[in-house]
Amino acid sequence: MNSHKTKSWKEVRAAFQKIWGYEDFRPPQGEIVSSLISQKDALVIMPTGGGKSICFQLPALLQTGVTLVVSPLVALMENQVQELVQCQQKAALLHSELSTFQRRKTLQALEEQQLRLLYLSPETLLSPPVWERLCQPQLQINGLILDEAHCLVQWGETFRPAYRRLGAIRPALLKHKPPGTKISIAAFTATADPIAQKTIQTVLQLQQPEIFRLNPYRPNLHPSVCIAWTPRGRKQQLVKFIQNRPQQAGLIYVRTRRDSEDLAAWLSQMGYATAIYHAGLGAAERREVEASWLGGKIPFVVCTCAFGMGINKPDVRWVVHYHAPHLLSEYVQEIGRAGRDGKPAEALTLVSEPTGWLDSEDKQRQQFFQAKMRSQQQTAQQLIKRLPQQGNVNTVSKEFPDGAIALALLHSSGQLNWLDPFHYKIVHKTNNQPSTQLQATKQMTQYLNTKQCRWQFLLNAFGFTQEATNWHCGHCDNCHS
Repeated sequence: MNSHKTKSWKEVRAAFQKIWGYEDFRPPQGEIVSSLISQKDALVIMPTGGGKSICFQLPALLQTGVTLVVSPLVALMENQVQELVQCQQKAALLHSELSTFQRRKTLQALEEQQLRLLYLSPETLLSPPVWERLCQPQLQINGLILDEAHCLVQWGETFRPAYRRLGAIRPALLKHKPPGTKISIAAFTATADPIAQKTIQTVLQLQQPEIFRLNPYRPNLHPSVCIAWTPRGRKQQLVKFIQNRPQQAGLIYVRTRRDSEDLAAWLSQMGYATAIYHAGLGAAERREVEASWLGGKIPFVVCTCAFGMGINKPDVRWVVHYHAPHLLSEYVQEIGRAGRDGKPAEALTLVSEPTGWLDSEDKQRQQFFQAKMRSQQQTAQQLIKRLPQQGNVNTVSKEFPDGAIALALLHSSGQLNWLDPFHYKIVHKTNNQPSTQLQATKQMTQYLNTKQCRWQFLLNAFGFTQEATNWHCGHCDNCHS
């Protein structure tokens, strides 16, 4: 059995004040902490900057045993672990960029039960050296936290298929633990519409989760969408926007690595100090860019969606989407990086005119994304005919280049079950479900073209329909016009 002495609420608050120095919880932090301490499953949806990480860090630090935090990006893990270590807390991380010595040291600390929090990616969690240790009967695991849980929905069917196997982890671990052991699962995100919420609950196999939802509305955040008639016009609008905001901290989001390199090179020629950030950079380069931006050496970064998750810079005054994201959840995540200090912040999105005659780039981008999704679906359906009824994900990945993604897609369409995190079983159901990703791209297009209050549209899209009735924020471009 997990040895849990129930902490009195007084002790919980005292620990909170001692570690973080805050006087008291902001609602609903207290309720979430209390729910996790009593080891219930939970789904938590709170806007960026709402203090989500404290909600799972505090219960983990108050319990004996380790809590596993599954996190999508190295930068995100490093930021959180660094802050915890500075507060003298027993936290560590594991990822592929660590030296062999570091890895060995962390794995040893895990085995010796010296850690309260261990941060890792889904891929690292399912790697043999880590998985073998987690299965040791004497290792006490209290819970599994999925941080930035929208990544499961956004990336689980495309380039991070390990996300779709996370639901098989709890039952597999419990087989190795003493009878009566409890392992709770909680998912945290700033953005999940009703479909995404259902996906997260289903994939993780949450058991009667307590659900905490705060709507994404931020009164200090002013969204607007502007048409850029030509590629040259788009650049000019961007420069004019930056010129009018000298020395303000901001972010410019683009779609691809190449876009970030081209745009940053052009801005440098125009005399702007900036840097690029994408998943293709080495660890040291990424840290350097983050540090320069956080420290104010460069006012803005030209980045892909790889930047900003969990990076806390309160005084970001603007976010520009030089290219619109494909998904509304990505959009809300990214604009949420602005104005965390509560002061006014702007979120500008540049789009081609809807026909695509003068500038077809946006249309091509959308079509390319959709075509890629469809071709992955087709590959998955063809693969189902060639695969053994039951098998191992690693064997399939070795044999077929997109094998792991195909298995994730089959799982998503209800044609495959995970027997444990490594073994699947095909259950032949016909696949007639459109991909959730393809449905979601339509929603993004509707948002960009809507004439209604933008926040009203977002509240409806994220399932806050009651709050959205008769809503006018008064500070988006549509309300102004």
